[in-house]
Amino acid sequence: MEQINRDALFCDETEDYRCPSEADAGEVVTFYFRTEKNGADAVVLLEYDPETGALLQEWQMKRLSWECCAGSVGNGADTNRGIDGSGMADKSDSRFDYYSCALTLGTKTFSYVFQVTWGENVCLYNRIGLTEDAAAHPFRLIPGFHVPEWSKGALMYQIYVDRFCNGDPTNDTETNEYIYLKKPVTRVTDWKEPISTLDVGRFYGGDLQGVLDKLDYLKSLKIEAIYLNPVFVSPSNHKYDCQDYDHIDPHYGVILEDADGLVCPEDTDNDRAHKYMTRTADEQNLEASDAFFARLIEEAHKRGIRVLVDGVFNHCGSFNKWLDAELLYQHAGGYPQGAYVSEDSPYRYFFQFHNENAWPFNDSYDGWWGHATLPKLNYEESPELYQYILGIAKKWVSAPFGADGWRLDVVDEYPDELVRMIRQAARAEKPDALIIGEVWEDASCKEAYGEHRQYLMGHELDSVMNYPLRQAILDFLLRGDGAAFRLRLWELLEHYPRPCWDVMMNLLSSHDVPRAITALGGTPMQHRDRDWQRAHNTLTVAQYYRGRQLFMLGPLMTMPLPGMPCLYYGDEAGLVGYADPFNRGPYPWGREDTGLRECIRQMAALRNGNSALSAGELEPLVCAAGMAAWRRRDETGEFIICVNPGEWPLPLPDAAQYGETVFNIGQAGERRLEGQSAVIRRIR
Repeated sequence: MEQINRDALFCDETEDYRCPSEADAGEVVTFYFRTEKNGADAVVLLEYDPETGALLQEWQMKRLSWECCAGSVGNGADTNRGIDGSGMADKSDSRFDYYSCALTLGTKTFSYVFQVTWGENVCLYNRIGLTEDAAAHPFRLIPGFHVPEWSKGALMYQIYVDRFCNGDPTNDTETNEYIYLKKPVTRVTDWKEPISTLDVGRFYGGDLQGVLDKLDYLKSLKIEAIYLNPVFVSPSNHKYDCQDYDHIDPHYGVILEDADGLVCPEDTDNDRAHKYMTRTADEQNLEASDAFFARLIEEAHKRGIRVLVDGVFNHCGSFNKWLDAELLYQHAGGYPQGAYVSEDSPYRYFFQFHNENAWPFNDSYDGWWGHATLPKLNYEESPELYQYILGIAKKWVSAPFGADGWRLDVVDEYPDELVRMIRQAARAEKPDALIIGEVWEDASCKEAYGEHRQYLMGHELDSVMNYPLRQAILDFLLRGDGAAFRLRLWELLEHYPRPCWDVMMNLLSSHDVPRAITALGGTPMQHRDRDWQRAHNTLTVAQYYRGRQLFMLGPLMTMPLPGMPCLYYGDEAGLVGYADPFNRGPYPWGREDTGLRECIRQMAALRNGNSALSAGELEPLVCAAGMAAWRRRDETGEFIICVNPGEWPLPLPDAAQYGETVFNIGQAGERRLEGQSAVIRRIR
């Protein structure tokens, strides 16, 4: 009895095997499945209940004729639609058969697997391949879940503004301008000065003019989207303690009106911080800074670069005008009283106070994780707060600003309803706004405060920061366990709905984790304190070059995987650093590792010039235990990617021993890949 050729069975959730891949309720969707030529008697699509796993219906699929398969890729249920365009169609008469059926999508998630029969042999095929459990890991189609087309596979660049580029020294924070965390703030005058252990009140002067000045540089790197860490008025250099959501910080923007009045080093409050009050509360400064931000986005758009802003809506800062615990707005005048100052404040219920008898100057408000400098926003008791934040979500994606979406900070702290409403508000103003959440775990099964979160079901987030993939890549580069990497990658892809795949924020470094070169080449941090990190932050030459070599393999992995590869500013230039704050060093303008930068530039150019690498069908390849290998292909081409992070050479998979080498790191022979090397080969 002939056996089913299991290696020939294939389906995924791209347009080639589900058309359209994203659909609305009531829309006709055509499903396709591939088998070996004359290798099946029947293929059946099995529909399962997404909640109970019960079998709901069986749909007999029709084998397509070669003439039907040979057409170009189309978009209709009854058209002569091709599979894999000219690539797969050319082989369809000798290698593969394709089966199809067309269904009208309902209002609920459509969960399905395929059953292949040949004689007495039966195989089940789901999202992770061959299976024995029909209801486990089904393909899923969520009605109405669409992500912006521009964002699919876009190459992203994260900018921590204070440390990127100082384009306008006239807006720099002055030493002793105000008191922050009980100490006067400091202006760092030497851009090359190392990061301090207590860094949050030290300002290097990076600003939005600096970002504007470097847009052409980012364009040369093939960047298609910028993610800006917070840019709204805030007293820290990280700006995750927002002072005014309505305006861009003039220290990043434009200062037209200034004043004398610095604090003294021995001061414990900001009663004398008149310069800071004028800079951050004067309407001329705020309006000019907002206008400059609009100009920055306009110039980015001219270059084909989108801009995402950071929304910190779980908490604000004690400087915030709604609370005014530092009394800045009371001294400045012209603003309503803050909730800290008066019980009659219009913002009284924006915060939860535990002592109703403590006004004026009521410090009994909830702080996020107990931090008084990070007041928790009180959505549970304030419909007005909801509306205010939704207004902010609309404002910055609307004209004249036109930002392209939001990254939501610590989104697991938000009520689900708020995330839904932010999405709706932003999309109402800008239909292609992208909403990304900061979630550190697998977002498909995230639980927060006893609730299973619904982030990726089509009505909250488009995607999340892909920290699990980052960890899987770093673990693979350090340990060389290719099987573990493949398992984790396919587990993540199986868990996330298909629309999320192409917009996952695939990062290797960020402002919250050690930079990749340090993580790969430095002494393991192992929860050591900041004093240890500072002492070891400068790598030895040997550590740097080991980390650099392994790091180069990282973007070569993220760029040809589904998602938005994200570069953290300076990674391409060789910046190093352990955890916060040492991962926030100033960009080394004029001292870049130009070889590393050029390598990443060439990777990006290859990826952006070949749709198969950014959006093609993804298929894992069997390979040596210490290697990771996969195939990406579409109608325009087919590529195989192989990575060997170990010290010793490994044999290449059979499929990779042919074709043209279009990019390599280290050394790749015809049949083997040297240690700490990677190769991309074009098969067709």
